Amino acid sequence: MNKLYPLKFKPILKDKIWGGSKLKLFLNKDYSPLPNCGESWEISGVEGNISIVSDGFLKGNNLQELIEVYMGDLVGDKIYENFGTEFPLLIKFIDANDILSIQVHPDNELSRKRHQAYGKTEMWYIIQADENAELISGFNKKTNKEEYIENLEKNTLKSILNFEKVKSGNVFFIPAGRVHAIGPGILLAEIQQTSDITYRIYDWNRKDANGKSRKLHTELALDAIDFDFHKNYRTQYNLTKNISTKLVACNYFTTNILNIDNKLNRDLNGIDSFTIYMCLEGEVKLKYDENEESAVINKGETILVPAIYSNIDLMPVETSKLLEIYID
Repeated sequence: MNKLYPLKFKPILKDKIWGGSKLKLFLNKDYSPLPNCGESWEISGVEGNISIVSDGFLKGNNLQELIEVYMGDLVGDKIYENFGTEFPLLIKFIDANDILSIQVHPDNELSRKRHQAYGKTEMWYIIQADENAELISGFNKKTNKEEYIENLEKNTLKSILNFEKVKSGNVFFIPAGRVHAIGPGILLAEIQQTSDITYRIYDWNRKDANGKSRKLHTELALDAIDFDFHKNYRTQYNLTKNISTKLVACNYFTTNILNIDNKLNRDLNGIDSFTIYMCLEGEVKLKYDENEESAVINKGETILVPAIYSNIDLMPVETSKLLEIYID
């Protein structure tokens, strides 16, 4: 069997009613034929949208097939035991040219009960934001089901939602149950559990190209929503050059950020997991074994480093920024 290597995949592009052109402008995805390209699924194990390898001797194989063959060598032994051939994360870039629907995702327990699926906890890293761009994360005060329903029926839901002005570098952790929406003018990276279950609560009275409203999931959402109020919805962190800075650590994924202008060695011996790098700025060479073999990722590219590689040298060609994702 040929030796595994860091894998790049063909992005799965999604046309969205709220999509725009920033994936082309800022992340070099200029091959998109879609007029409103709202999402680029970089690595996906979602049924019907399984990522396909774009280079090397495994080109043309899909992610599920690779896990069947390489098992723990690719994803990590513990992850393979827990998830089998289903890849546990969905990695995306999202461009919101218009506001998304207000929505909520169920947790694992509710998703299993209703959909025989995983829940969806996710996080956002803001890559670029227009002036005064904002998003919705949670409520602006402690509320309850009755007050929420009353505001929904009166079309005043906005009055109890927490709006956050955003800029490049902001991070938001969105656990299952938190009401949220991305606003217009925002380009972000999203890391989430492998789940495509979304309960749409409110869609701004928007119509599609055929004049129809999109389906709402008002009743389903009620049992999924966390009505608690939090003082801080934005994740605080201090970015230090040439070290790995932790952004989010939860049961489903860990995400770090690296801002590098010098060679950085990443010793990943302590984790039994694949590692994903999303290049947000610059260009980085990854040296992944003792034979000096390497791969290169440029701005807008994502690469999956198999679990068998626990020591990686990151060598920036220029000052570069990466997200580093694994399951701890």
